[in-house]
Amino acid sequence: MSTTEAAIQKADRGANESANESADASADPSANGSADASADPSASGSADASADPSANGSADRKADLRQRLAQLRDSFDRSFADPHREQVAGFDDLLAIRVGGHRYALRLTQAAGLFPDRPVTRLPGPLPALRGVASFRGSIVPVYDLGAVFGHPLPATARWLVLAAGEPPVALAFEELDGHLRVPREVIVEESTGHGPRGCLRGIVPLDGGARPIIDVPAVRAAIQRLTGTIAGDGER
Repeated sequence: MSTTEAAIQKADRGANESANESADASADPSANGSADASADPSASGSADASADPSANGSADRKADLRQRLAQLRDSFDRSFADPHREQVAGFDDLLAIRVGGHRYALRLTQAAGLFPDRPVTRLPGPLPALRGVASFRGSIVPVYDLGAVFGHPLPATARWLVLAAGEPPVALAFEELDGHLRVPREVIVEESTGHGPRGCLRGIVPLDGGARPIIDVPAVRAAIQRLTGTIAGDGER
């Protein structure tokens, strides 16, 4: 082997050894240690702390409550949206409500809708039962306080409005909704004539918590027309 060839081989071996050392250095365990440090378990602990189980529990409860309220609202909407609100065979659907501190029931077939917290614009006038007007599906409808129609003192607020089925359009305000009732038709005591305040009650539904008189919505509308007619007649005189 010539002197020149030996020098070339020696230079090649030196270059290879330098490249191997550089590669080992780039894979230095200390570098891995730095990477491990950047993934410090304490940092994971901080992330876990930001996802506090109590916060998740509160969010879950709120989501569950929203879902239950949406289901209840959908159930009411379906009850009013079904054509002719056809009832389950052999059963009657009613709303259990409170008016002037008294317990009543109201037939769903006589209602076109149920609305909580609907804004009511007050109107000046001599009729205390007229709470004002409210907008329903693009129409302005008079709102009468059901308790005042019955002769009870006018409450400061009445959260619930039931839009009466039929014409002329009218909404009835009341204070409390106890819930929805579905009862066997044969247990309802039907009555051929109205009784109670202004003849607005017709029928009784016996329940475990006590019987509830049934409000007859057409009779309430007739009572309102009599009230407004009386006021108009007094004004003319």
